[in-house]
Amino acid sequence: MITTDIVVIGAGPAGLNAAITAASMGANVLLLERNVLEGGQLIKQTHKFFGSKAQHAAARGIDIAKALYQSASQYPNVTMKFGATVLGYYEDGVITAEHHESIITIKAKKYIVATGAAEKSLPFPNNDLPGIYGAGAVQTLTNVYGVLPGKKVLMIGSGNIGLIVSYQLLQAGVQVAGIVEAAPEIGGYLVHAAKIRRAGVPIYTSYTIKEAYGTEMVEGALIMQLDKNWQPLSGTEIDIPVDVVCIAVGLTPLTELLWQAGCKMKYVPQLGGHIPVRDENLTTTVSDIYVAGDVSGIEEASAAMVEGKLAGAAAASSLGYGSGKFAEIRREALAQLAELRSGPAGAKIRKGLKLLVG
Repeated sequence: MITTDIVVIGAGPAGLNAAITAASMGANVLLLERNVLEGGQLIKQTHKFFGSKAQHAAARGIDIAKALYQSASQYPNVTMKFGATVLGYYEDGVITAEHHESIITIKAKKYIVATGAAEKSLPFPNNDLPGIYGAGAVQTLTNVYGVLPGKKVLMIGSGNIGLIVSYQLLQAGVQVAGIVEAAPEIGGYLVHAAKIRRAGVPIYTSYTIKEAYGTEMVEGALIMQLDKNWQPLSGTEIDIPVDVVCIAVGLTPLTELLWQAGCKMKYVPQLGGHIPVRDENLTTTVSDIYVAGDVSGIEEASAAMVEGKLAGAAAASSLGYGSGKFAEIRREALAQLAELRSGPAGAKIRKGLKLLVG
């Protein structure tokens, strides 16, 4: 059995920052990632980040992933295992993981769960036709492997993911026939929407997809308008010929390990669904388990990185490492999170967090 101070599960923006911070305070860290590449969703993100210098503003996600990995690699007290899928958490505090076709058991003093989120699906007739993808799959094809998903795309969802992926497809030479949004207003940042509109892409608010059609693959989709009560209005259908329909209707936190560990969970729709109840230091109701990133509530990658730093510092400090450092790291992290969640764009997050602790 492997023993260590802290196990970090997930090598995305939150997990990498948690490992770096905990290691910098002196803790021995084992970082487990089920994929073969580090960085999580960062490796798909070719756009430049907002925020401050501390949050890698003006850097592209793919470059941030490389920088975080290089930083973690510099610490001799960080061990990283890629292709390692954590299978279960047991009542004695032991976890199991599959790694290179072998099962390994691990006992850590503290765990930081940074498993991220999964894409939500959308039910509509013929949604299983080839050519209908989740936005994450389209980003992986296009930005990681350099493979275009098709020639003409209809995007479903105008949150930041839908807007950013649409723009990335335009940059890659794919025609975007339109963006469909069921809500009466665009969900993502208007700065992203403005770039899409300047490229001549229509954004259909208060519309939904009625059905996709095609024989061996998707050949088009019918969209239709919704009234103020979200009911479809007959006679408003628009036929849009496309060979790709991309679904970007939100994310769901990947919380299976937290349920298994007995962490108290709460349904908070503003944060993506069921998320763990935790304190300001990101400690769950199981005192040896911390959370960071999308698994603790869906937010932007910048917030995930800050949460990772806070969780890593809190876990290391609880084991007696980094004397005197935790208070300063905590103060800076909480200030950055408050800034990221400020203003109209952060209203949904603030409301969700209020429900979580209420």
